[in-house]
Amino acid sequence: MNFLQFSWLVALASTNTLALTPTSLTSRRAALGWVAGSWAAAGICVGPAHADVDTEDFIRTGMVSMPMGVSGQAGKSKPTTGVVLRDGSEVSRDARSGDVLAEILVKKNGGGTDNVIPVVATFTSPWPLATGSVFDVECRDSETGDAAFLAVSPNVDGTSLADLKDSFFTKALFSPTGRFSFYGQPTDIKVKTASMDGEYRVLDVSFSTLSQSTQTEIPRKARVIATIPGGSSQAVMLVGSASALRWKKGADKKVIATVESFKATPAPQTGLRVR
Repeated sequence: MNFLQFSWLVALASTNTLALTPTSLTSRRAALGWVAGSWAAAGICVGPAHADVDTEDFIRTGMVSMPMGVSGQAGKSKPTTGVVLRDGSEVSRDARSGDVLAEILVKKNGGGTDNVIPVVATFTSPWPLATGSVFDVECRDSETGDAAFLAVSPNVDGTSLADLKDSFFTKALFSPTGRFSFYGQPTDIKVKTASMDGEYRVLDVSFSTLSQSTQTEIPRKARVIATIPGGSSQAVMLVGSASALRWKKGADKKVIATVESFKATPAPQTGLRVR
């Protein structure tokens, strides 16, 4: 595409946009379809589809094919999980047992001078630790996209774990800046089941992510487990997920086993300053 063609397309898009009513684009499917139609009407070839960012591919691999391109990670904000590692600590995973350990900071009930407390989060994962600037505490299979990651909720404002609404968790996990929203907020979010297991809350969730290369919705399933550690005003969560197709073919067993191994408890008290 030369500069003259690009300028003509921008003018065409601007004119069409002014003619749209607020309800004309009721979904991102419609929006993408309109954009694609505008480019097609302009008679301009936009190049191969693989140059676009594919949300499902990012969730599967944790990376994009052109990280420094317009659609790559450069210039994009890191997904927000709410996880803050304690200074001087590192996430570890035993390669033989799969045991993962992370010491994180969460807000303390009542605030005060030292308004955070350290929490030790552990779980056992069959997948290796994910490394890179977009990850906090996450284990994933880069080939299949099966994964589990830690997340910390907003302030629970004194509400007990059992009394928190399901939407409290889904709003945090599927926010526009959440882990699953790096290239577009998920749709069709549904909590299938929710229950208490002692001091832990368990939710089974289904949702869809958009494949930008094919403009189709890719279903995924997740199991979420959450607890509010003693003295904390935030819930600590482990989120395990896989594509709906892989879930049906047996990936659910590894995801569920990983989630069921999760524990989050206040760290042992020491004389060291919490920071």
